[in-house]
Amino acid sequence: MTMVDRCLVSWASTLTLFLLISQPLFIILLLPLWRCNLHVDNNLCVMEQQRTLSSGSSLSPRSPSPSQPFLSVSVTDPVKLGNGVQAYISYRVITKTNFPEYQGPEKIVIRRYSDFVWLRDRLFEKYKGIFIPPIPEKSAVEKFRFSAEFIEMRRQALDIFVNRIASHHELQQSDDLRTFLQAEEETMERLRSQETGIFKKKPSDLMQIFKDVQSKVSDVVLGKEKPVEECDPEYEKMKHYIFELENHLAEAQKHAYRLVKRHRELGQSLSDFGKAVKLLGASEGNALGKAFSELGMKSEILSAKLQKEAHQLLMNFEEPLKDYVRAVQSIKATIAERANAFRRQCELAETMKLKEINLDKLTLIRSDKVVEAEHEYKELKAESEQATKTFETIVKLMNEEIGRFQEQKTLDMGIAFHEFAKGQARLANSIADAWRSLLPKLEACSSS
Repeated sequence: MTMVDRCLVSWASTLTLFLLISQPLFIILLLPLWRCNLHVDNNLCVMEQQRTLSSGSSLSPRSPSPSQPFLSVSVTDPVKLGNGVQAYISYRVITKTNFPEYQGPEKIVIRRYSDFVWLRDRLFEKYKGIFIPPIPEKSAVEKFRFSAEFIEMRRQALDIFVNRIASHHELQQSDDLRTFLQAEEETMERLRSQETGIFKKKPSDLMQIFKDVQSKVSDVVLGKEKPVEECDPEYEKMKHYIFELENHLAEAQKHAYRLVKRHRELGQSLSDFGKAVKLLGASEGNALGKAFSELGMKSEILSAKLQKEAHQLLMNFEEPLKDYVRAVQSIKATIAERANAFRRQCELAETMKLKEINLDKLTLIRSDKVVEAEHEYKELKAESEQATKTFETIVKLMNEEIGRFQEQKTLDMGIAFHEFAKGQARLANSIADAWRSLLPKLEACSSS
């Protein structure tokens, strides 16, 4: 065997070995994620069947039984509309249902990204304590906004988002969801344009909010006031789990991104190498030249396989990890709402005590302000009871939601890792088979 032959065979073997051993190293990097209660069922075939009927990636049945209540949504056909900074992507949202409150068994509407944002915001405002599904973020880089890959990733993420809502036993009853799935475009545009929350307040109101926040922050910093926090061991355990899970998921997603990037770079390198070797083969004209040409063709074929696998990794592995990073951030927003509800409850209880002391004082001295004080006390008591009820509802819902989230996470992550392993095994076998098929020809060249 000539020196050139040995180099080529060595290079092929090294590449195959690199691809075969690099994947376990990546799995090792992800081990902390599995420690976050990620227990995957050994029977992954069963899990994949369950996924089509649960709130996983599609999260609602695509071919439901007409005898059972169902609500199935598909986000399809992304189309670019407009030009320049006014350009945006529209989607066909197809709803199939037998819910009596809907207009009919099937409805098709056109929606844009801001409509999905509107739905998410409305649900977050109304359903305190429920983990509102996350929505994909906007592209921070203008040149990627309308790339085919980005558009498909967003379409897939929006489909997951709306189906998670449609499959949730509470959220699927939302009037806002029905509006989103059935209203005409003009109605949605009008609803989007209606400012809500803090953006509806007058400048003077916003200035007062800022002053109140500034005063409270100063009190905390100077030690005049300590932030009121809930002391519940189970709640603290849950928060620790969520924050730890976010870190592990973010780290896993970062390495998944690098893996996709490496596949693409290696695919491009193989393509460039294949072209160079084919030119080298053309200059030879003997059996070695023919072997070189075939090596170049094999390299280009493997390059295409690597690019295809990179895309599969992106859509079926990196994107699910990124989606769960967003899901954890949504849970953290609910945790913040719970903290606000707890503080509000404590503040009202403290204020009510002061009002009660003042009322007793006025009653003792037979002041003419007793009637007014009693009225204020009753109003405050009702407000305090409502705040306590709101907080207790949030706690109850969060306890239910965290269990549901963990079950769904186990299912989704198990399937994502299973698909990852299958894809890598398939790719490694293809690469090994391709190089192995060349060895007899290279050996024949060397022996001659």
